[in-house]
Formats: sequence, C-alpha cells, structure tokens
Amino acid sequence: MTLPSPTPAPSSRRNLGPDGPLVSPVALGCWPIAGVTTLGANEADSLATIQAALDAGINYFDTAYCYGANGESDSLLGQVLPAVRDDVVIAAKGGIHYNDAGQQAQDARPETLAAECEQSLSRLRTERVELFYLHSPDPNVPVSESAGAIARLIEQGKVLSAGASNCTLAQIEEFHAACPLAAVQLPYNMLQRDIEQQTLPWCRERGIAVCVYWPLMKGLLAGGIADAAKLDSADNRRQYPMYQGEEWVKNRKFVDRLQEIAAEAGRTVAQLVVHWTFSQPGITAALCGAKRPWQIEETAGAMGWMLTAEQAAAIEDAIAARGHAAAKRVFT
Repeated sequence: MTLPSPTPAPSSRRNLGPDGPLVSPVALGCWPIAGVTTLGANEADSLATIQAALDAGINYFDTAYCYGANGESDSLLGQVLPAVRDDVVIAAKGGIHYNDAGQQAQDARPETLAAECEQSLSRLRTERVELFYLHSPDPNVPVSESAGAIARLIEQGKVLSAGASNCTLAQIEEFHAACPLAAVQLPYNMLQRDIEQQTLPWCRERGIAVCVYWPLMKGLLAGGIADAAKLDSADNRRQYPMYQGEEWVKNRKFVDRLQEIAAEAGRTVAQLVVHWTFSQPGITAALCGAKRPWQIEETAGAMGWMLTAEQAAAIEDAIAARGHAAAKRVFT
C-alpha cells in the first residue's frame, strides 16, 4: 500500500498552553532513542530518526534528563536541533535520575531540578527550553516546592513554561497554584482513557495543554505484534497486563478490527490510532516514540487528514466492544 504524504496541514498545529508556541500534534518521544529499555537502539539510527521527524513536519521533541543513563536522548537531540533551533519546540524534564546501582531514582528537590535543567541545556546545546516538566512527583518533596523551582527557572529565562508529568489531579492543582502550568503529560490511548473523567476537563477549562504518551500502548495498538508470547525475554512489555493472558486475546481482536477500519481509510492502523488520539477534545499532542526513521515517518502520517463520521463511529463501536482494559497506571 502506498501511504499518503505525512506532511501536516498548517492548521493542524496547536498552542502548547494558553500562550505557548504552535506544535505539531505528533511529537517525537525520545525515550526509545536513549536505548535504556528499547532493544537495538544505536546512534546512527537515532540521529536519522530525529531528522526524519523534522522532514515529516514534526516540530515538537520530548526529552528528559533520565532518558539514557548519561543523558543520551538530550545529547542526540543536541547534535541535530541547534541548526533548526528557532523552528522547533523542546520539552525537557527533571526529577528522575539513575543512581549508582543503575536504577531510576526520584529526586525533585529544587536544587536537583535546577542542576538537571542546567545539564540538559548543556547536552541539548541550547540556552533555553520551551517547556520543562516535573517528570514525576517526589514523595519526599511537596509538589509546590518542585513547582517553585521551575518557576525560578522561568524567571531566569532558562525555561519558557512549566509542565507537570505523571501527576494526579490534586498534584496538578498544587503545582498550578505555585507555578502556572502550560502543559501536563500523562498516559492516554484508546484503552486507557481515565484522564477523561477529571483531569482532561480541568485542563481544558484553563487552556492547559495535555500531551499524552503511550498512544500506541508501547506498540500494541500499532498492529505489528502477532504474539506477545514471542516478545524477547528482555522486552519490558512482558510486564504489562495488556500483553498477558486474556487481556492480550481481547486486544488482538480489537486491533484486528482497527486494521479493517484503517484499511477503509487508506491508512495504517498506527496512523488511525494516533490520529484518533490527538483528535480527542483537550488532547494537544501525542508523543510517539521511535528508534528507526520509518517508525516516526509512519506515525507522522497521522497528521493532515480527518476521519469521516462513519470511521469515527466505527472506532467508538470497536472500543465499546473491547470493554474495560487492564491498566498499569491510573490517573483520573
């Protein structure tokens, strides 16, 4: 099948927060290129993937201090983006790092967030980032203190706006009271829609952007996994309920139906799913991970077109028929 051009219509870009820059509704999520839990990542392919995202019309790149044991994601972006710096939007994060044992550890103290922001700016080879998230609330640090640290980074011009990631609505409210939010980041996809209950309406009322990860549920909704039991033994997707037992059987049937709808639309199932995701009310952008150019080229093809009313209805019918799906994280 010949895929339609992935170049997005100009009108498809949305504001990143109340007064933020315009961003493409598909963002490159840079966790995979860091190569920490994704198998087979390498520098050549990662650099080519970043360039492919630019070529496909993506101007929004999402990275983090802990994407890579030594900031590999930031450093890779720093090799490509300075040449187009004024044309791209970078979201970075702080508050999680790798400890001496090689394990992720939370530390969202103000001094840590300031230090991690400085290191990310150095790796990215830029003087500022458009958005800086608290990557995850630290149970030992009040969210308001972490928010205050990011507010100071904004005052210093190192950060243009603030974000909160992986927070409950109560934590988002606490952050927003201390430092006005431009964006929140949470998991969301066709099978994990709990943020529609409270968080998404709250953000919509305030013009706060909602940038979601796992739109393809770590590849499940991309349609390319025929048998979860055959995933590599080191593949961390084996840990997720959606890839196990009866949940997997239901999900495969669901994806088969989505593939039928996608074929009718002349799209791949990944394009259909990502398009549906960023088309939901209040969703600003879907963060699509990739470690090979063809992966981001495909998901960029979710932009620049519209579902018909019949196709949208067919998708909702398929979601309803699938029923409630097991989720590893729940945010309302």
